[in-house]
Amino acid sequence: MDYSVKLKGNEKVQFNNNVDFCVGTGRMGLALTKEYLDELALVQKDIGFKFIRGHGLFCDDMSIYQVFYDTSKLKKTSKDFPSYKEYWDFVKKNAPQKIEYNFTYLDRVVDDYISLNIRPFLELGFMPYKLASGEQTIFYWKGNTTPPADYNKWCDLVQATLRHLLERYGDEVLSWPIEVWNEPNLPGFWKDADMEEYFKLYEKTAKAIKKVNKAFMVGGPAICGGADEKWMKGFMEFCKKNKPPIDFISRHHYTTELPEYKGHYGYAKLMNLDYTLDTLKNCRKIIEKYPDYKKLPFYITEFNTSYIPNCPLHDTNLNAAYIARTLSEIGDYVTGYSYWTFGDVFEEGGVPFTPFYGGFGLVANGLIQKPTYWTFKFFKDLKQDEEKCVYRDKNCVIVKTKGGEYKGILWNLTLETKKNSLSYSFELPLSAKAQNDYLLLTKTVDEETTNPLKIWHDMGEPAHPDKEQIEVLRMSGKPLIQSQRIKAKENGLINLSAKKNAVIYFELKEAPLSSDNGYDYNFYDKMK
Repeated sequence: MDYSVKLKGNEKVQFNNNVDFCVGTGRMGLALTKEYLDELALVQKDIGFKFIRGHGLFCDDMSIYQVFYDTSKLKKTSKDFPSYKEYWDFVKKNAPQKIEYNFTYLDRVVDDYISLNIRPFLELGFMPYKLASGEQTIFYWKGNTTPPADYNKWCDLVQATLRHLLERYGDEVLSWPIEVWNEPNLPGFWKDADMEEYFKLYEKTAKAIKKVNKAFMVGGPAICGGADEKWMKGFMEFCKKNKPPIDFISRHHYTTELPEYKGHYGYAKLMNLDYTLDTLKNCRKIIEKYPDYKKLPFYITEFNTSYIPNCPLHDTNLNAAYIARTLSEIGDYVTGYSYWTFGDVFEEGGVPFTPFYGGFGLVANGLIQKPTYWTFKFFKDLKQDEEKCVYRDKNCVIVKTKGGEYKGILWNLTLETKKNSLSYSFELPLSAKAQNDYLLLTKTVDEETTNPLKIWHDMGEPAHPDKEQIEVLRMSGKPLIQSQRIKAKENGLINLSAKKNAVIYFELKEAPLSSDNGYDYNFYDKMK
C-alpha cells in the first residue's frame, strides 16, 4: 500500500471547488449548428456549467454590425459602370452611410444557451470587418484582430448589443460577465500586441458599458500565461493611474511547452504541475500588490493542457489525470476558471478531419465522451450536496456531506507518481448511529476501462465512423462502475488502486437493504 489515510471526519481542509463556473467554446457562430448544441446538451446534463465563453461575438458570421448605404440620392446607377465592383466602390465613396445592428443570430444562440441552462460570459471581439482599421486576421474563419477604425462606432456597437440583451432577457443580463478582447499580448490576437492601444480599447469600452448600466461586470486583460511581469503589472499600473471601471481581472492558463509538429498534429510536452500552479500563485501576488484591486475576482477564462487545437494529448487519459490535480488546486489561487472547451465542434485550424484530432473538447465529435469529461463530472459530483473537505493531497480529495456520507476522487498522474499502480487505504469514520450496511460505489476511468481513443485506433482510425462504430465508441467512453457492501461498524476501511493515469470517483453511504421477501442473492453460488 503506497498511502494509508486515517480520518476523524471533522477535518477542515482548504478546497475551493468551482468546477462548474464556466466552460469555453469555439466561436459563437458555431452555436448555430446541431452537433454543437447536441454536445453542449450532453455536457450540461452531466456537469451543468453556469457560463460559456468563446470568441467571435462581433465577427461577420454573427452579422451584428451592418453598414447600409443609401443609394436613393445618387445620380448614377449600376448601369453606368462597366462592373459591379466599380459601382460598389463608387457607392461606398459617395452614398450616405447608416449603421445598423442585426441581432437575429445572437438571439438564436442566446435562446439556445438559456434553454440549456447556461449563460454567456461575453468576450467582446473580434472586430467586424466594416469597422476594422486593418486587414489582419486569425484562424481559419478569419477573425479580424485590429483596433476599431472609429472608437465611437465600436462603443456604440457594444452599447447597442448590451441594450438589446437587456431588453430581450431582462436584468439577469447584468450578471453576465463582460471581458474586453482576448489575449492582446499576442500579436496574432491584437495587432502588434500594442499594449497602450489595448489599454485605450479597454478604458473606452469599459466606460461605454457602465453608461448602459453601472451594474454590468467588466474586466480584462485576458492575457495568456507568461506575460504577467509585463502585461499584468502594466494593466494594474494603468488601472491605478487612470481608474477605468474594472470588476474582475482575467488571465489564461496553459501548461505545455512549444509543440513538435508531425503531419496534422502538434505534440506538446507537459510542464511540471507544481511549476504551472506557481505561475497562478505569482500572478495573484502581482494583483495583491494593488490595494484597490486585490479583492477583485480573478478569473482564468481559458485553461487546458496544450494551447493548440490539434494536440493528441487532449484525447488521452493522461490529460484527464493532469486536469484532476489541476481542478483540486486551482481554486486556491483563482476565483473561477473556464476549461477550453466543452466540445470538438471547433474550427480554429479548419474543419476537423476525424472524430479524434486532438481537439480541446471534453466531447469528441459524435457525442463521444473523452476521459477528461469524467474528471469534470466527478468534481461536479463532489458539489451535489453541502459538503466540507476532510482530506486533500496531490493524488486525492475527499469531502464529507452534510448527511455524513463521503465522496472522493483518486487519480494517478503517472508522469508525477512514476507508478503504474497507485494504492491508497482510507479509514473513514462511519456514523455510530448507523442501522444499515454501507455501499462503496466506484467509477473508474483509466486506459483499460475508458479509452475511446484506443478503440478508435484499433478500429483502424476511421475518419467517418458509421453508426455502429459511433455507438461502440460512445460505450467505450463510459466509466467502469463497481460496488461493494461494507458492514456497519465504527470505521469503514476502503482500499483503492489507481492504474496508470486513472481517475477514480468513489462514494461511501448508508444503503439499507430492502430485498423482497425470500430473495437470496447468493442462492445459485451455493448450488453443488
